[in-house]
Amino acid sequence: MKNRSSDPYAAWRYPSFRNLLLGRMIFLMGTQAQAMALGWEIYNRTDNPFSLGLVALFKGIPMVLFTLPGGVIADRFDRRVIIRICLSGATCTSLAMAYASFQSASLWILYALLFLDSSFMRMTTPAGASLMPMLIPKELLENGVKWSSNIFQTTSLIGPALAGFILSWNLQATYLMCAGTSLTFIALVTRMDVRLQEKRTRQHWRKEVMEGLEFVWSRKVLLGTVSLDLFAVLFGGAVYLLPVFARDILPPVLGMTREQMLGWLHAAPAAGALSMGMVIAHRPPFTRAGRAMLWGVAGFGAVTIAFGLSRSFWVSWPLLFLAGAFDNISVVVRHTLVNVLTPDVMRGRVSAVNSIFIGSSNELGGFESGLVAKLFSPVISVVSGGIATLVVVLLWAGFFPRLREFGRFQDADDPSER
Repeated sequence: MKNRSSDPYAAWRYPSFRNLLLGRMIFLMGTQAQAMALGWEIYNRTDNPFSLGLVALFKGIPMVLFTLPGGVIADRFDRRVIIRICLSGATCTSLAMAYASFQSASLWILYALLFLDSSFMRMTTPAGASLMPMLIPKELLENGVKWSSNIFQTTSLIGPALAGFILSWNLQATYLMCAGTSLTFIALVTRMDVRLQEKRTRQHWRKEVMEGLEFVWSRKVLLGTVSLDLFAVLFGGAVYLLPVFARDILPPVLGMTREQMLGWLHAAPAAGALSMGMVIAHRPPFTRAGRAMLWGVAGFGAVTIAFGLSRSFWVSWPLLFLAGAFDNISVVVRHTLVNVLTPDVMRGRVSAVNSIFIGSSNELGGFESGLVAKLFSPVISVVSGGIATLVVVLLWAGFFPRLREFGRFQDADDPSER
Protein backbone atom coordinates (compact mmCIF):
# COMPACT_ATOMS: atom_id res chain seq x y z
CA MET A 1 0.00 0.00 0.00
CA LYS A 2 1.28 3.46 -0.90
CA ASN A 3 2.71 5.49 1.99
CA ARG A 4 0.12 8.18 2.73
CA SER A 5 2.76 10.78 3.62
CA SER A 6 4.31 10.47 0.14
CA ASP A 7 0.99 10.28 -1.74
CA PRO A 8 0.17 13.76 -3.13
CA TYR A 9 -3.50 12.74 -3.53
CA ALA A 10 -3.92 11.10 -0.11
CA ALA A 11 -6.58 13.53 1.18
CA TRP A 12 -8.67 13.04 -1.96
CA ARG A 13 -9.18 9.38 -1.06
CA TYR A 14 -11.67 10.41 1.66
CA PRO A 15 -15.20 10.87 0.17
CA SER A 16 -16.36 13.55 2.64
CA PHE A 17 -13.22 15.58 1.95
CA ARG A 18 -13.96 15.33 -1.78
CA ASN A 19 -17.52 16.56 -1.19
CA LEU A 20 -16.24 19.50 0.85
CA LEU A 21 -13.75 20.58 -1.80
CA LEU A 22 -16.16 20.07 -4.70
CA GLY A 23 -18.87 22.09 -2.94
CA ARG A 24 -16.41 24.82 -1.99
CA MET A 25 -15.10 24.97 -5.56
CA ILE A 26 -18.56 25.45 -7.07
CA PHE A 27 -19.69 27.92 -4.42
CA LEU A 28 -16.55 30.07 -4.50
CA MET A 29 -16.77 30.24 -8.27
CA GLY A 30 -20.15 31.93 -7.82
CA THR A 31 -19.01 34.29 -5.07
CA GLN A 32 -15.97 35.36 -7.09
CA ALA A 33 -18.19 36.16 -10.06
CA GLN A 34 -20.69 38.04 -7.87
CA ALA A 35 -17.97 40.13 -6.19
CA MET A 36 -16.53 41.14 -9.54
CA ALA A 37 -19.94 41.99 -10.97
CA LEU A 38 -20.88 44.11 -7.96
CA GLY A 39 -17.65 46.11 -8.12
CA TRP A 40 -18.08 46.65 -11.86
CA GLU A 41 -21.71 47.76 -11.52
CA ILE A 42 -21.02 50.20 -8.69
CA TYR A 43 -17.96 51.75 -10.33
CA ASN A 44 -19.80 52.22 -13.63
CA ARG A 45 -22.69 53.91 -11.82
CA THR A 46 -20.50 56.26 -9.77
CA ASP A 47 -17.20 56.78 -11.67
CA ASN A 48 -15.66 57.10 -8.21
CA PRO A 49 -12.89 54.78 -6.93
CA PHE A 50 -13.97 55.54 -3.36
CA SER A 51 -17.23 53.68 -4.06
CA LEU A 52 -15.09 50.55 -4.44
CA GLY A 53 -13.61 51.30 -1.04
CA LEU A 54 -17.15 51.36 0.35
CA VAL A 55 -17.74 47.91 -1.14
CA ALA A 56 -14.78 46.69 0.89
CA LEU A 57 -16.03 48.50 4.01
CA PHE A 58 -19.52 46.99 3.86
CA LYS A 59 -17.96 43.56 3.45
CA GLY A 60 -15.49 44.19 6.26
CA ILE A 61 -17.84 45.41 9.00
CA PRO A 62 -19.61 42.01 9.31
CA MET A 63 -16.17 40.42 9.48
CA VAL A 64 -15.40 42.39 12.63
CA LEU A 65 -18.88 41.95 14.14
CA PHE A 66 -19.71 38.31 13.46
CA THR A 67 -16.59 36.22 12.84
CA LEU A 68 -15.59 35.71 16.49
CA PRO A 69 -19.16 34.87 17.63
CA GLY A 70 -19.30 32.57 14.60
CA GLY A 71 -16.28 30.73 15.97
CA VAL A 72 -18.03 30.12 19.31
CA ILE A 73 -21.12 28.83 17.47
CA ALA A 74 -18.95 26.52 15.34
CA ASP A 75 -17.50 24.93 18.50
CA ARG A 76 -20.95 24.49 20.09
CA PHE A 77 -23.11 23.10 17.27
CA ASP A 78 -22.96 20.79 14.26
CA ARG A 79 -20.80 22.65 11.75
CA ARG A 80 -22.68 21.19 8.79
CA VAL A 81 -25.98 22.63 10.05
CA ILE A 82 -24.39 26.06 10.51
CA ILE A 83 -23.07 26.00 6.94
CA ARG A 84 -26.45 25.00 5.49
CA ILE A 85 -28.34 27.75 7.37
CA CYS A 86 -25.87 30.49 6.42
CA LEU A 87 -25.67 29.40 2.78
CA SER A 88 -29.47 29.52 2.58
CA GLY A 89 -29.30 33.15 3.70
CA ALA A 90 -26.57 33.91 1.15
CA THR A 91 -28.73 32.40 -1.59
CA CYS A 92 -31.52 34.82 -0.72
CA THR A 93 -29.21 37.86 -0.75
CA SER A 94 -27.82 36.91 -4.17
CA LEU A 95 -31.36 36.66 -5.57
CA ALA A 96 -32.20 40.03 -4.00
CA MET A 97 -29.07 41.59 -5.57
CA ALA A 98 -30.15 40.35 -8.99
CA TYR A 99 -33.59 41.94 -8.55
CA ALA A 100 -32.19 45.23 -7.16
CA SER A 101 -29.70 45.45 -10.03
CA PHE A 102 -32.42 44.75 -12.62
CA GLN A 103 -34.55 47.53 -11.12
CA SER A 104 -31.56 49.94 -10.97
CA ALA A 105 -32.26 50.35 -7.27
CA SER A 106 -30.37 52.80 -5.06
CA LEU A 107 -26.75 51.91 -4.47
CA TRP A 108 -27.46 51.97 -0.75
CA ILE A 109 -29.79 49.00 -1.26
CA LEU A 110 -26.95 47.12 -2.95
CA TYR A 111 -24.60 48.08 -0.11
CA ALA A 112 -27.19 46.86 2.44
CA LEU A 113 -27.59 43.54 0.62
CA LEU A 114 -23.82 43.22 0.46
CA PHE A 115 -23.70 43.76 4.25
CA LEU A 116 -26.27 40.96 4.78
CA ASP A 117 -24.51 38.64 2.35
CA SER A 118 -21.17 39.21 4.06
CA SER A 119 -22.79 38.65 7.47
CA PHE A 120 -23.98 35.19 6.43
CA MET A 121 -20.55 34.39 5.03
CA ARG A 122 -18.75 35.53 8.18
CA MET A 123 -20.92 33.31 10.37
CA THR A 124 -20.21 30.28 8.22
CA THR A 125 -16.45 30.82 7.69
CA PRO A 126 -15.26 29.39 11.07
CA ALA A 127 -17.55 26.37 10.67
CA GLY A 128 -16.24 25.67 7.17
CA ALA A 129 -12.59 26.21 8.09
CA SER A 130 -12.81 23.93 11.14
CA LEU A 131 -14.68 21.16 9.30
CA MET A 132 -11.78 19.80 7.24
CA PRO A 133 -9.78 18.36 10.20
CA MET A 134 -12.87 16.27 11.03
CA LEU A 135 -12.78 14.63 7.58
CA ILE A 136 -9.17 13.43 7.25
CA PRO A 137 -6.41 12.15 9.61
CA LYS A 138 -4.13 14.70 11.25
CA GLU A 139 -1.07 13.55 9.34
CA LEU A 140 -2.82 14.51 6.08
CA LEU A 141 -3.77 18.05 7.13
CA GLU A 142 -0.89 19.71 5.25
CA ASN A 143 -1.86 17.74 2.15
CA GLY A 144 -5.52 18.70 2.63
CA VAL A 145 -4.69 22.40 3.12
CA LYS A 146 -2.60 22.43 -0.06
CA TRP A 147 -5.47 21.00 -2.11
CA SER A 148 -8.00 23.26 -0.40
CA SER A 149 -5.88 26.25 -1.37
CA ASN A 150 -5.61 24.92 -4.93
CA ILE A 151 -9.39 24.61 -5.14
CA PHE A 152 -9.81 28.19 -3.92
CA GLN A 153 -7.37 29.44 -6.53
CA THR A 154 -9.03 27.38 -9.27
CA THR A 155 -12.34 29.07 -8.52
CA SER A 156 -10.63 32.46 -8.32
CA LEU A 157 -9.29 31.77 -11.79
CA ILE A 158 -12.43 30.41 -13.43
CA GLY A 159 -14.99 32.58 -11.61
CA PRO A 160 -13.75 36.02 -12.71
CA ALA A 161 -12.87 34.87 -16.23
CA LEU A 162 -16.36 33.41 -16.61
CA ALA A 163 -17.91 36.49 -15.02
CA GLY A 164 -16.17 38.72 -17.56
CA PHE A 165 -18.01 36.97 -20.38
CA ILE A 166 -21.31 36.85 -18.47
CA LEU A 167 -21.04 40.59 -17.72
CA SER A 168 -20.72 41.28 -21.44
CA TRP A 169 -24.03 39.47 -21.90
CA ASN A 170 -26.08 40.17 -18.77
CA LEU A 171 -25.01 41.69 -15.43
CA GLN A 172 -27.80 40.19 -13.31
CA ALA A 173 -26.97 36.67 -14.50
CA THR A 174 -23.83 36.71 -12.35
CA TYR A 175 -25.90 37.19 -9.18
CA LEU A 176 -28.24 34.36 -10.22
CA MET A 177 -25.22 32.14 -10.90
CA CYS A 178 -23.99 32.77 -7.34
CA ALA A 179 -27.38 31.77 -5.90
CA GLY A 180 -27.26 28.50 -7.83
CA THR A 181 -23.77 27.65 -6.58
CA SER A 182 -24.88 28.23 -2.96
CA LEU A 183 -27.67 25.68 -3.35
CA THR A 184 -25.24 23.17 -4.84
CA PHE A 185 -22.88 23.53 -1.87
CA ILE A 186 -25.78 22.98 0.55
CA ALA A 187 -26.59 19.67 -1.18
CA LEU A 188 -22.97 18.46 -0.99
CA VAL A 189 -22.55 19.44 2.69
CA THR A 190 -25.64 17.34 3.49
CA ARG A 191 -23.89 14.25 2.07
CA MET A 192 -20.81 14.50 4.30
CA ASP A 193 -20.08 11.95 7.00
CA VAL A 194 -18.35 13.78 9.85
CA ARG A 195 -17.01 12.33 13.08
CA LEU A 196 -18.64 13.76 16.19
CA GLN A 197 -17.20 16.95 17.66
CA GLU A 198 -15.54 16.62 21.03
CA LYS A 199 -17.75 17.53 23.97
CA ARG A 200 -16.67 20.44 26.12
CA THR A 201 -17.94 22.54 28.99
CA ARG A 202 -19.71 25.66 27.76
CA GLN A 203 -18.87 29.05 29.23
CA HIS A 204 -20.04 32.59 28.58
CA TRP A 205 -19.48 33.36 24.91
CA ARG A 206 -17.21 36.33 25.65
CA LYS A 207 -14.91 34.09 27.73
CA GLU A 208 -14.84 31.55 24.92
CA VAL A 209 -13.93 34.26 22.41
CA MET A 210 -11.08 35.38 24.67
CA GLU A 211 -9.80 31.79 24.87
CA GLY A 212 -9.40 31.76 21.09
CA LEU A 213 -7.53 35.08 21.13
CA GLU A 214 -5.31 33.95 24.03
CA PHE A 215 -4.48 30.71 22.23
CA VAL A 216 -3.21 32.56 19.15
CA TRP A 217 -1.32 35.09 21.31
CA SER A 218 0.47 32.32 23.23
CA ARG A 219 1.75 30.62 20.05
CA LYS A 220 4.25 33.18 18.77
CA VAL A 221 4.86 31.37 15.48
CA LEU A 222 1.11 31.37 14.82
CA LEU A 223 0.76 35.01 15.93
CA GLY A 224 3.60 36.08 13.67
CA THR A 225 2.14 34.19 10.73
CA VAL A 226 -1.40 35.57 10.90
CA SER A 227 -0.29 39.12 11.75
CA LEU A 228 2.20 39.15 8.86
CA ASP A 229 -0.57 38.18 6.46
CA LEU A 230 -2.86 40.77 8.05
CA PHE A 231 -0.59 43.73 7.36
CA ALA A 232 0.60 42.45 3.98
CA VAL A 233 -2.98 42.14 2.74
CA LEU A 234 -3.99 45.41 4.42
CA PHE A 235 -1.47 47.39 2.38
CA GLY A 236 -1.44 45.24 -0.76
CA GLY A 237 -5.12 45.63 -1.65
CA ALA A 238 -4.71 46.28 -5.39
CA VAL A 239 -7.48 43.84 -6.36
CA TYR A 240 -10.25 46.22 -5.30
CA LEU A 241 -8.96 48.82 -7.76
CA LEU A 242 -8.87 46.48 -10.76
CA PRO A 243 -12.07 48.01 -12.25
CA VAL A 244 -10.24 51.36 -12.35
CA PHE A 245 -7.17 49.86 -14.06
CA ALA A 246 -9.29 47.84 -16.51
CA ARG A 247 -11.49 50.77 -17.53
CA ASP A 248 -9.40 53.91 -17.14
CA ILE A 249 -5.65 53.22 -16.83
CA LEU A 250 -4.62 50.30 -19.04
CA PRO A 251 -4.96 50.83 -22.81
CA PRO A 252 -7.58 48.72 -24.65
CA VAL A 253 -6.65 45.27 -25.94
CA LEU A 254 -7.63 44.32 -29.48
CA GLY A 255 -10.49 41.83 -29.53
CA MET A 256 -11.26 42.18 -25.83
CA THR A 257 -13.95 44.27 -24.12
CA ARG A 258 -13.20 46.20 -20.94
CA GLU A 259 -15.35 43.71 -19.01
CA GLN A 260 -13.30 40.84 -20.37
CA MET A 261 -10.07 42.67 -19.49
CA LEU A 262 -11.36 42.98 -15.93
CA GLY A 263 -12.21 39.29 -15.83
CA TRP A 264 -8.73 38.25 -16.98
CA LEU A 265 -7.03 40.65 -14.56
CA HIS A 266 -9.10 39.25 -11.68
CA ALA A 267 -8.20 35.72 -12.76
CA ALA A 268 -4.44 36.35 -12.98
CA PRO A 269 -3.61 36.13 -9.22
CA ALA A 270 -5.61 32.91 -9.01
CA ALA A 271 -3.77 31.44 -11.98
CA GLY A 272 -0.46 32.19 -10.29
CA ALA A 273 -1.62 30.84 -6.94
CA LEU A 274 -2.96 27.67 -8.55
CA SER A 275 0.30 27.11 -10.41
CA MET A 276 2.30 27.55 -7.21
CA GLY A 277 -0.18 25.37 -5.33
CA MET A 278 0.19 22.52 -7.79
CA VAL A 279 3.98 22.73 -7.46
CA ILE A 280 4.02 22.59 -3.65
CA ALA A 281 1.27 19.94 -3.55
CA HIS A 282 3.56 17.57 -5.46
CA ARG A 283 6.64 18.44 -3.43
CA PRO A 284 7.61 17.10 0.02
CA PRO A 285 6.40 19.03 3.09
CA PHE A 286 8.08 22.36 3.88
CA THR A 287 11.34 22.09 5.81
CA ARG A 288 11.84 25.88 6.26
CA ALA A 289 8.25 27.07 6.23
CA GLY A 290 8.83 30.35 8.09
CA ARG A 291 11.53 31.59 5.74
CA ALA A 292 9.46 30.52 2.73
CA MET A 293 6.54 32.60 4.00
CA LEU A 294 8.67 35.72 4.55
CA TRP A 295 10.13 35.50 1.04
CA GLY A 296 6.68 34.88 -0.40
CA VAL A 297 5.19 38.00 1.19
CA ALA A 298 8.21 40.06 0.11
CA GLY A 299 7.76 38.86 -3.47
CA PHE A 300 4.07 39.80 -3.27
CA GLY A 301 4.97 43.35 -2.24
CA ALA A 302 7.57 43.74 -5.00
CA VAL A 303 5.29 42.68 -7.86
CA THR A 304 2.48 44.85 -6.46
CA ILE A 305 4.74 47.89 -6.90
CA ALA A 306 5.55 46.83 -10.47
CA PHE A 307 1.85 46.31 -11.27
CA GLY A 308 1.01 49.83 -10.10
CA LEU A 309 3.60 51.26 -12.50
CA SER A 310 2.66 49.09 -15.49
CA ARG A 311 0.81 50.59 -18.47
CA SER A 312 0.36 47.43 -20.50
CA PHE A 313 -2.20 44.67 -20.04
CA TRP A 314 0.38 42.12 -21.21
CA VAL A 315 2.78 43.24 -18.47
CA SER A 316 0.14 43.71 -15.76
CA TRP A 317 -1.31 40.21 -16.20
CA PRO A 318 1.98 38.34 -15.52
CA LEU A 319 2.67 40.62 -12.54
CA LEU A 320 -0.71 39.76 -11.00
CA PHE A 321 0.05 36.10 -11.80
CA LEU A 322 3.27 36.36 -9.77
CA ALA A 323 1.45 38.16 -6.95
CA GLY A 324 -0.90 35.20 -6.62
CA ALA A 325 1.95 32.70 -6.74
CA PHE A 326 3.86 34.43 -3.94
CA ASP A 327 0.71 34.92 -1.86
CA ASN A 328 -0.21 31.22 -2.02
CA ILE A 329 2.94 30.28 -0.10
CA SER A 330 1.83 32.27 2.94
CA VAL A 331 -1.73 30.94 2.64
CA VAL A 332 -0.57 27.31 2.84
CA VAL A 333 1.81 27.96 5.75
CA ARG A 334 -0.80 29.89 7.74
CA HIS A 335 -3.71 27.50 7.26
CA THR A 336 -1.59 24.43 7.98
CA LEU A 337 -0.27 25.92 11.22
CA VAL A 338 -3.79 26.82 12.37
CA ASN A 339 -5.02 23.26 11.78
CA VAL A 340 -1.97 21.48 13.20
CA LEU A 341 -1.62 23.52 16.38
CA THR A 342 -5.28 23.78 17.36
CA PRO A 343 -7.23 21.11 19.33
CA ASP A 344 -10.64 20.20 17.90
CA VAL A 345 -12.58 21.80 20.78
CA MET A 346 -11.08 25.21 19.87
CA ARG A 347 -10.86 24.96 16.09
CA GLY A 348 -13.95 27.09 15.44
CA ARG A 349 -12.71 29.94 17.63
CA VAL A 350 -9.11 29.84 16.41
CA SER A 351 -10.30 29.65 12.80
CA ALA A 352 -12.45 32.70 13.56
CA VAL A 353 -9.44 34.61 14.89
CA ASN A 354 -7.48 33.63 11.79
CA SER A 355 -10.38 34.67 9.55
CA ILE A 356 -10.88 38.02 11.24
CA PHE A 357 -7.17 38.79 10.98
CA ILE A 358 -7.01 37.99 7.28
CA GLY A 359 -10.56 38.71 6.13
CA SER A 360 -10.87 42.06 7.84
CA SER A 361 -7.50 43.12 6.46
CA ASN A 362 -8.72 42.17 2.97
CA GLU A 363 -11.75 44.40 3.25
CA LEU A 364 -10.11 47.20 5.25
CA GLY A 365 -7.22 47.04 2.78
CA GLY A 366 -9.72 47.53 -0.03
CA PHE A 367 -11.20 50.51 1.80
CA GLU A 368 -7.73 51.95 2.40
CA SER A 369 -6.88 51.49 -1.29
CA GLY A 370 -10.07 53.23 -2.39
CA LEU A 371 -9.49 56.11 0.03
CA VAL A 372 -5.86 56.66 -1.04
CA ALA A 373 -6.94 56.42 -4.69
CA LYS A 374 -9.56 59.11 -4.07
CA LEU A 375 -7.15 61.42 -2.21
CA PHE A 376 -4.16 60.91 -4.51
CA SER A 377 -4.46 58.44 -7.39
CA PRO A 378 -5.01 54.71 -7.98
CA VAL A 379 -1.36 54.33 -9.02
CA ILE A 380 -0.06 55.93 -5.81
CA SER A 381 -2.44 53.72 -3.82
CA VAL A 382 -1.09 50.49 -5.31
CA VAL A 383 2.60 51.44 -5.34
CA SER A 384 2.60 52.77 -1.77
CA GLY A 385 0.82 49.61 -0.62
CA GLY A 386 3.53 47.42 -2.15
CA ILE A 387 6.26 49.47 -0.47
CA ALA A 388 4.49 49.20 2.89
CA THR A 389 4.29 45.40 2.46
CA LEU A 390 8.06 45.17 2.03
CA VAL A 391 8.57 47.27 5.17
CA VAL A 392 6.26 44.94 7.13
CA VAL A 393 8.27 41.87 6.06
CA LEU A 394 11.50 43.44 7.32
CA LEU A 395 9.90 44.39 10.63
CA TRP A 396 8.30 40.97 11.19
CA ALA A 397 11.55 39.14 10.44
CA GLY A 398 12.99 41.02 13.42
CA PHE A 399 9.92 40.96 15.71
CA PHE A 400 9.29 37.20 15.33
CA PRO A 401 12.60 35.30 15.19
CA ARG A 402 10.77 32.00 15.79
CA LEU A 403 8.79 32.60 12.61
CA ARG A 404 12.00 33.27 10.68
CA GLU A 405 13.55 30.06 12.06
CA PHE A 406 10.44 27.86 11.90
CA GLY A 407 10.98 24.62 9.99
CA ARG A 408 8.70 21.58 9.65
CA PHE A 409 4.98 21.42 10.45
CA GLN A 410 5.35 18.11 12.29
CA ASP A 411 7.39 20.02 14.89
CA ALA A 412 4.75 22.73 15.28
CA ASP A 413 3.30 21.33 18.51
CA ASP A 414 6.71 21.48 20.22
CA PRO A 415 6.55 24.00 23.12
CA SER A 416 9.74 25.57 21.84
CA GLU A 417 7.84 26.74 18.77
CA ARG A 418 5.16 28.58 20.77
